[in-house]
Amino acid sequence: MTNDVLNQATDKVKKLRRSRTDRMVAGVCGGVSELIGVDAAILRILLVAATLFGVGAGAVLYIAMWFLVPEKEVDQAY
Repeated sequence: MTNDVLNQATDKVKKLRRSRTDRMVAGVCGGVSELIGVDAAILRILLVAATLFGVGAGAVLYIAMWFLVPEKEVDQAY
């Protein structure tokens, strides 16, 4: 009974994963855009602005997320 409730709760939780389809470099912005429901292009523009005006902080954040955030699993349809 407890496992059923726990499984249902974890199925509803959104998880941050790097996108396999909406990617320019590593899929970080695509994954974040899927999670929060914003267009990936807007996030990419904000990331470039953070990199330029934040003395490279955006690039450091992107690289860290590239290594720390797992990639989205491939759906097996067959």
